[in-house]
This record gives sequence, structure tokens and C-alpha cells, in this order.
Amino acid sequence: MNFASLPLSPPLLQVLEELDFQTATPIQAQSIPVLLQGRDLVGQAKTGSGKTAAFALPLLQKIRLQDRRLQALVLCPTRELCAQVAGELRRLGRRLPGLQVLVLAGGQPVRPQVAALEKGAHVAVGTPGRILDLLQRESLETRRLVTVVLDEADRMLDMGFREDMERILGQTPPTRQTVLFSATFPPDIEALSRAFQKQPTRVTIAEAAEAAPDIQQLCYVCEPEEKTALLLRILRRYQPASAIVFCNLKATVVELTRALSAAGVGADGLQGDMEQSERDDVMAKFRNRSTRVLIATDVAGRGIDVEALDAVVNFDLPSQPEPYVHRIGRTGRAGRRGLAISLATPRDERKVETIEQATGVKLERASAETLPPADETGGESLEAAWETLSISAGRKDKMRPGDILGALTGEAGGLNAADIGKIEIHDHHAYVAVSKRLVGVALQRLRDGRIKGRKYRIDRVR
Repeated sequence: MNFASLPLSPPLLQVLEELDFQTATPIQAQSIPVLLQGRDLVGQAKTGSGKTAAFALPLLQKIRLQDRRLQALVLCPTRELCAQVAGELRRLGRRLPGLQVLVLAGGQPVRPQVAALEKGAHVAVGTPGRILDLLQRESLETRRLVTVVLDEADRMLDMGFREDMERILGQTPPTRQTVLFSATFPPDIEALSRAFQKQPTRVTIAEAAEAAPDIQQLCYVCEPEEKTALLLRILRRYQPASAIVFCNLKATVVELTRALSAAGVGADGLQGDMEQSERDDVMAKFRNRSTRVLIATDVAGRGIDVEALDAVVNFDLPSQPEPYVHRIGRTGRAGRRGLAISLATPRDERKVETIEQATGVKLERASAETLPPADETGGESLEAAWETLSISAGRKDKMRPGDILGALTGEAGGLNAADIGKIEIHDHHAYVAVSKRLVGVALQRLRDGRIKGRKYRIDRVR
């Protein structure tokens, strides 16, 4: 299906043309016409299938810009996913003058979110806990909601949000359009659909129709106490530019991050006890390649979606096959070959068998004998090539990537554009990756100079 053939408004069609969106993905082709008719929908599709645009375009089509009140609500399981969905809504809606999209998620102070709601917004993207909190404070007005979307509904149920979701839906108008997206369809999802949707159209994108990702799955067997040294040898052998290492315990994340950093690996840890600002720093560094290896638990790793991930390592094997499939699915995207490596102890034999039965794929047994030593000094460095600077101004301060790039490469900055990496703008702060050898120079020049004629606080993100 061609996007140009859809009954979308000229501004949306113009953006699709600018973004070079021509042919719809299967989930978009089957969902968008149904949603434009105002019908309820249950969509089953994996991450990476284009489902965000599938619900975002019909949702934006219905927004009445002159009425600056909440007309659409999207519920997501994690703050990271909220930020991604809001980013896509802003990107697709960039030709809609005055469109206001708010992120309402936990881990952030509630006061600025209440203040933003008072000023008025068209779309809110939030986590169930924070949305419920705002409803209880009577800060969130739901009477004019036209569309409610539950994105990754199965993960919200897994995370224990069922009651919150039911209470939120119970406070929305019965006339609303309810859209539910989920990768799997357990009985709980069926029950949710029955209770809150009106004769929904069911759209299922069969896994078989999608090209199975090309992932090499290796398994190294070792004793528990040998795991850290073995991981170092694996990283030295495969040299991933970006890899996620999954552990089952928060304590393991902390210990492993310390051990890898001490061995000269550009590594960072992500676990549930961290403040949201720390999570933001860690994720920005990983996305812009200032960190090569991210170590995380499954819970902390939810919502991580990084383009072109070279490898996933299971430092600890999960007890069930589902998390294994979810973990390794982050590599081997966009037509590239992925690499998934598991470290199994002799006691993990049963877990390996269960994973192989569930996936229908035999893990390739690999020998540690072919790996370089853990303390190899003459080999290629595992440090990151970039470092990250943070700037105390963001989207709400009208900061744009071009402003930061201009400050660094203009007369005052004097750096080459090739030495500037990814620039990421958040609501009230921004991150910029700078070549490691020039980060001191960049820091000094930004501190001495101005961005858009103003002084801002500039820090190195450690």
C-alpha cells in the first residue's frame, strides 16, 4: 500500500514525503485504514514492525489543533518507550502548527508535568503509574479524549500494571476509540480487549511473513567464577562497537561494570535502583557510542531500543525462553547479521535445552581455546572513541541540534563536523558526542563561548 493513497491531511502527507515514507509496512497497511474509520483495533506485531506510525498517523489526523485540550492518550510500559513514541509523534506531526505532545512518565518530578498540562496539550504519552497519579490529582482532563492507545500492552501486564490500566480506561469517555498493540496474546489481553473495546478489528502480522533476523547464536560453557574473564576474552575477540550484556541480578550488573571498566572497557551499568537522570546519561552515552558495552538486567533493559547493535551477551541465562528471545532480538536488525553469545555454566544445561526447544534453533557450542587472553595488552582497545557533553538547555528552551553543531564548528568552536557525533535534545537538556581526543577542547570552547547568544552549563557526562 502506498501512503499517498491514504485519506490523510496534506501536512501529514507532506511529512511522509519528506521522510521518504513511501510503502506502508504490513501492520501499517492493515491498521491505518481501520483506524481512520474510527474503529477499535487489536494489533499483534513485534517491535520494529512500524506499529508506532500505524497508530500515530490516524491519531494525528483527528487532532483539532485549535482546541488545546487533551485529545489522545498513549500508554507505554517504560519511560524510554514513552520518549520514543513522543519523538515519533512530534516527527510525524512537525507540519501541524502548535502541536503539543507531552511525556508523562515516572522517574521525573511531577510538578513540571502538572504545569505543562495546565498550559494545555493535544497528546499525552505516559506510563500507567504516572497517568493514574495525575488523574488522582485531578491534573489530567480526560473528558475530551478521542483516542486511547495501549502500546506494548503485554509488557504493561507483565510489569503488573493491569489494575492501573483498567482504572485509567474507566475514567475515559465511552465514545473513545481504543487501540491495543501487543507482541503476544495471553488471555489477560483478550480479557482487557473484551472489557474495554467495541467490536475491535483484529490485525495479526504473522511472524513467518517477516524475514527471520539473521543471528549467529553461540554458547560458551564455563564455571561461574570464570565468567568475567571469559566475557573479556569474548569482547576482545569480537570487538563490538556496541553490545548489551544481560545479567539476572542488580548486584551482578554493579560488579561486572566495575570489573570491565577496570580492564579498560568502555562500559556502563543500567539497573533498577538508578535515578532517572542517571539512566538518561547512561542511555545517551550508549546511543551515541561513548559507551561500547551496556550491562543491564531485564527490568532495567526494558525499552532499550538501539539502532545497529552488534552483539547481545547473556552473562546469565534467563530461566525462561521468552526473555532470551526478547534479548537477542535487539541484534541483527535492518538486514545486518546479528551476534548473540550466551555464557552457560554446567548447571545451565536444562535452560539451554528449553531455549533450543522453544526457538527451534540449536545454539552453536563455541570453544574458549580460540579466544585471546583476557589481559591481552597489545590487542585493539575496547575503549569508546567518543565522549559525551551535556548542555543545560533542551527542546523547551528552543535548542536545536544545529545550534550545538554551529557552536562547536563555527568560528568560536573551530572543530570539524567529523569530530562531532550524535546530538540528542531532551526537554530541558541536550547531549553531544565529541571525539575523545578533542573533548577537552570542545568543553572549554563551549564554556568560554555562547550557544544562540547565551551561556549554558556544560558538563562532561561520566
